[in-house]
Amino acid sequence: MTKIGIIICGRYITCGGGKCLRALKEHAGSFAKYPKEETLELVGFSNCGGCPGGNIEYVPAEMIKNGANVIHFATGMVVGYPPCQYINQFKEFVESHYKIPVVIGTHPIPLKYYNAHDKLSFWGSMKMDKTCGNLLAEDEEIMALYD
Repeated sequence: MTKIGIIICGRYITCGGGKCLRALKEHAGSFAKYPKEETLELVGFSNCGGCPGGNIEYVPAEMIKNGANVIHFATGMVVGYPPCQYINQFKEFVESHYKIPVVIGTHPIPLKYYNAHDKLSFWGSMKMDKTCGNLLAEDEEIMALYD
């Protein structure tokens, strides 16, 4: 069993987490990396605290106390406008300080968001293929199901 904590962008504090939870249940998006037969349990769901991410320093500790052995940064941190400029620093900090792996992404990138972002000049300059390559490799039919 993998126990997962999810951290979302502070701009989406009112998000109900529906797409993340659906992807967790379906082993879709970044959760596709886990074998289908493996049970995935959500043990924490919080937000970064808003720019520049004050909760990133504290929230992982609570998730780890609840048994988290991996933390996912929500897809909204990637496809929000603009994408989180701190996401790679957050990942480095959490992995270094808490010694827990961080996966960037939860649910598949909705196709309508991908099509809009892929045309923007900064998308390539932010090296999104390296930041969230697993989400960009998703089949477009699956991405469309998350529109």
